[in-house]
Amino acid sequence: MNDGTNQDSDERRFLERFAVVLSDSGYPRMAARVFSALLLSPNGKRTAAELVELLGVGPSAISGGINYLLRTGMAVRERDPGQRRDHYGVHQLAWFEALTSSDNVYRRFEDVAHEGTKIFGTRTEVGARLAQTERFFAFLREEIPQLMRKWRELDGT
Repeated sequence: MNDGTNQDSDERRFLERFAVVLSDSGYPRMAARVFSALLLSPNGKRTAAELVELLGVGPSAISGGINYLLRTGMAVRERDPGQRRDHYGVHQLAWFEALTSSDNVYRRFEDVAHEGTKIFGTRTEVGARLAQTERFFAFLREEIPQLMRKWRELDGT
């Protein structure tokens, strides 16, 4: 961030605001804060020590947030030649990776809703809601690859 000016406090508030939106969307709180700090980094990357200082938390909190982001494909770990410290940055296709990796999650919701529909039957209110849930996640699984293909064409990636 900047050097203590009003812009710095505006940037800090925005970092926390962005993190809250991510957290409210299901991301773990620390992973959301780390992702926001990486996204808003001027050069697109930060070390763990820089994240500790910026976010005012301990190294273990940063480690947990980074590990989550690495596992989900939202961040990458890099090391410059001759350097001993890792740098973390936002994966160039972070949003793309997050959505396309959700296919397994969508499949699980679709499968469990299907199981519930069989148990409750489609003629009950519960069964009807579960059948709609199943159709919704099947729809997402079918449509997201097409949306991602359109995005790649639009973005040139």
